[in-house]
Amino acid sequence: MVKPSVKREVVEYLKATYTAGIGRMSSIVGWSRSTWYYESKIDDTQIIEKFTALVETHSNRGFENYYNRIRREGYKWAWSRMLRVYREMGLVRRPKVRKRIPEELRKPLYQPDHLNEVWSMDFMSDNLDDGRPFRVLNVIDDCNRECLLSEGSISYPSQRVIRRLEELIEYYGTPKCIRTDNGPEFRSHEYKDWCKKNDIERVYSEPGKPMQNGYVERFNRTFREDVLDAYLFSSTNQFNVIAQKWADDYNDSHPHKSLGKMSPRDFRKREFNNCIFKL
Repeated sequence: MVKPSVKREVVEYLKATYTAGIGRMSSIVGWSRSTWYYESKIDDTQIIEKFTALVETHSNRGFENYYNRIRREGYKWAWSRMLRVYREMGLVRRPKVRKRIPEELRKPLYQPDHLNEVWSMDFMSDNLDDGRPFRVLNVIDDCNRECLLSEGSISYPSQRVIRRLEELIEYYGTPKCIRTDNGPEFRSHEYKDWCKKNDIERVYSEPGKPMQNGYVERFNRTFREDVLDAYLFSSTNQFNVIAQKWADDYNDSHPHKSLGKMSPRDFRKREFNNCIFKL
């Protein structure tokens, strides 16, 4: 069904293009001549102002919610009239505002030429055999895909993440930047301040685009298949022992396709600092 406003536009086009009378032009679109000359005396200004104010304060609500709010304020406008104005304002399908990472915190995924240039970090989740959930923090070096850390814990607040990163830096050296997703641990003020203090650049993947952190995501898949899906764990200590053995084998013996079927440590060896690293 064609809206009256569209019919009016058609008549206006015909009127500007041809010399026929208004009556004939109106009959083409199924109008009477009097309809063309009719001017509405209804003033919808107040309704528009009400909808505008509600959209600004409650942008995620729909027409029914707005209608009931306006009714509670004592206004008696008809449902059909308010729905017409609501549709004419284009509020039926409001575009969703998508959260974006600032441009300076985004970088395309690439393989660094040197160790400690980019570290990638991500969390995984699983359950112990008694049903308790636990989280796993994985950290890899993007240059040779080496697993620097794979540790599980019942909880992993930002302070614990920072402590583990400080231990990794003491053992492996300081990375130039760390790539993560947008988890709360990586967006916390403590983590941001720590990165700034250590002159480490923060790089974030955009929401809904995990492949912008694709190296650690691919690592997570292998880790889940070989460890999380293969064993039942009674404690996080038991998990950490198994995960460490797996990480040593992965770093020394795993034939990585993207590294020419070389293991991470064969592809790029590193010099370790003279210290003891403890999980």
